[in-house]
Amino acid sequence: ADNLSDALKKLKITTTDSTADSLEGCLDCLLQALAQNNTETSEKIQKSGVLQVFANLLTPQSSCTAKVANIIAEVARNEFMRNPCVDAGLIPPLVQLLNCKDQEVLLQTGRALGNICYDSHEGRNAVDHAGGAHIVVDHIRSLCSKTDPASEKLLTVFCGMLMNYSNENDTLQSQLINMGVIPTLVKLLGIHCQNAALTEMCLVAFGNLAELESSKEQFAYTNIAEELVKLFKKQIEHDKKEMIFEVLAPLAENDVIKLQLVEAGLVECLLEIVQKTVDSDREDDIAELKTASDLMVLLLLGDESMQKLFEGGKGSVFQRVLSWIPSNSHQLQLAGALAIANFARNDGNCIHMVDNGIVQKLTDLLDRHVEDGNVTVQHAALSALRNLAIPVVNKAKMLSAGVAEAVLKFLRSEMPPVQFKLLGTLRMLIDAQAEAAEQLGKNVKLVERLVEWCEAKDHAGVMGESNRLLSALIRHSKSKDVIRTIVQSGGIKHLVTMATSEHVIMQNEALVALALIAALELVTAEKDLENAQLIQILHRLLSDDRSAPEIKYNSMVLICALIGSEPLQKEVQSMAFLEVVSKLRSHENKTVAQQASLTEQRLAVES
Repeated sequence: ADNLSDALKKLKITTTDSTADSLEGCLDCLLQALAQNNTETSEKIQKSGVLQVFANLLTPQSSCTAKVANIIAEVARNEFMRNPCVDAGLIPPLVQLLNCKDQEVLLQTGRALGNICYDSHEGRNAVDHAGGAHIVVDHIRSLCSKTDPASEKLLTVFCGMLMNYSNENDTLQSQLINMGVIPTLVKLLGIHCQNAALTEMCLVAFGNLAELESSKEQFAYTNIAEELVKLFKKQIEHDKKEMIFEVLAPLAENDVIKLQLVEAGLVECLLEIVQKTVDSDREDDIAELKTASDLMVLLLLGDESMQKLFEGGKGSVFQRVLSWIPSNSHQLQLAGALAIANFARNDGNCIHMVDNGIVQKLTDLLDRHVEDGNVTVQHAALSALRNLAIPVVNKAKMLSAGVAEAVLKFLRSEMPPVQFKLLGTLRMLIDAQAEAAEQLGKNVKLVERLVEWCEAKDHAGVMGESNRLLSALIRHSKSKDVIRTIVQSGGIKHLVTMATSEHVIMQNEALVALALIAALELVTAEKDLENAQLIQILHRLLSDDRSAPEIKYNSMVLICALIGSEPLQKEVQSMAFLEVVSKLRSHENKTVAQQASLTEQRLAVES
């Protein structure tokens, strides 16, 4: 401790003309003390005011420069020392030293700057201001192809410095991307893949940069996919694989890179991991299984990569994914169902899968999750069924395979995501399927649940889908029994409210359903239509210039049907509809204008 105090005192009175030997001794003493107790020694260095002296000692000519930079690198390992290093004016002279040729000076300077930048806003700003990043990127570029140990050590330090400099800072990350650091780092990874420390630094730097959209476009122009897959195949340790996964996941969000990863053979690696880890209960293996299967699903989100792996339904990858669905691992069931939902993004794939028995696999999976089931698996399986039900030719096949019954088992679910997918699946299934629509529309439990969900104000998606399914049951069945069930369950008011939706498609569906109610069961629904103030709403829709032509047309069709009811007709007469309708005779849309003439005649006769 006494030696340290002496050394600090000597350094305080040191001038640049002190003998190099006396300086060396003091600096060695400081380095020794830092090696024994870094925190305590750093505190003493800060209190002594020596940091300001260091700024003058950082000259390319001095033989002590590397040691001074080493001391700064050591003290800057402590968070409390980073700002004092900036305040002591150490950054400009350190950045200047990046221009020297001495490897040891460069190494210690890179360490010092990297440590000062670590989690320090002030440190990064100062390095940015002094133009440090640019010089470091140039160094990496010129050293990139050198594989001698000294150069690799220097490259590792410089990559680490850039990582600390830009970590979680979008502005500085963009700056590095604009300097063209990405192709350089990818090249570096390819050349130095045998060097574990340098590879690790590259991966962390990629992980930093890959979150930015602009970086993905640059990555897509490199052979990053090939390099990462090559590196991945060599890894045995879990932590190393995890590191590569952390770069792959953000990169795989880009469709071009998705395809590159598929072509580089990533899928085969992922399938192998799944096979190795599926029956293990080791924590690392469970984590790897999840990451690999999640990444697999992500690759299928790209249209080209998905189609390449589907291979007309004959692809080995598609077949392997199918085998996940009956697995006992919830994670694999989930990934399998999500993968099917992703494969089911065009009619050709959907038709092929339904013809080859996918529906049975998914309904069996749902059956395993009815009681206290896994919500994410339920949601994924329903998503897949909903997508598969989109092509017209699949609907009847899926209905006869019992999909509606399998889906209805989840009516009790209290989970909005499951409710939402359940409603969407049923709505897709009954599209233009009169018999199925009638059967479901007479199911009192279903209709009552729909009416309840039509009031789910906290879940707009569930509320919207419930309304749309109520309307669809009427529109596709055109059945009096269905209408009576909906009236008895209190569904009319929701259809009337739906006619005021901000979405034209929903307004339209509501108006068509209400017109069918008025044509088929007006007496039964009369009271509810009156209480829901339907006539006032129609008046508003016809008067509003912003209403779409089809809304105006269907509102007039509905008015013509409603005046068959005495109380509703009185309401129509009291609201001066004639005036509004006669204005629409000159509407620019021919169909609207014609319907206005017909409606005007009907209203004139009735009055």
